[in-house]
Amino acid sequence: MHTVVHMMRHGEVFNPEGVLYGRLPGFRLSDTGRTQARRVAETLADHDIAAVFASPLQRAQETVAPIATAHGLQIVTNDELIEADNVFEGLKVSVGGGALGRPRHWPKLRDPFTPSWGEPYIQLAHRMLAAATTARDAARGHEVVCVSHQLPVYTLRRFLEGSRLWHDPRRRQCSLASLTSLIYDDDALVDIVYSEPAGASDPMVTGA
Repeated sequence: MHTVVHMMRHGEVFNPEGVLYGRLPGFRLSDTGRTQARRVAETLADHDIAAVFASPLQRAQETVAPIATAHGLQIVTNDELIEADNVFEGLKVSVGGGALGRPRHWPKLRDPFTPSWGEPYIQLAHRMLAAATTARDAARGHEVVCVSHQLPVYTLRRFLEGSRLWHDPRRRQCSLASLTSLIYDDDALVDIVYSEPAGASDPMVTGA
């Protein structure tokens, strides 16, 4: 039985202050983000989408809404899809003028491999795998969309590909509104396909 789980990153967020918003409430899509969400919905319009899941955060719910509407589906909120926890939440994190340039924050950066500043990569990978499995089981023989966030989606991909989980965030292949599609034959993962229906974006842009 052939099933496709599209792990989608949310669209661009309205973030004029350029903070790392993490799990903070109230961060909505920008006009560009809404356009990106519609573009992906148009791309998937003729696909056999049987269910849609989303992180509880507003930007993810808004991103999945056009897809749900196009296919007449109810959005299922799955807390496993939420953004990674991060101690720098609410701060600007650019080097120099941001929090990373202040000595009092440097102890939080002592271990880039776990990492020391947030949710452990392995914990993140395991909960995202659980979310993907739940989605696969809900839509066997069809396609399903799960809207999450950059680090969770990319960590899951690295875990499934057998890559080390710690990495250079400047090299993440997970653009805004991109799809990391997991292809299953029955329970076996047979392929991972990455695509950018809404175009490419810089992985290091704060607020994206």
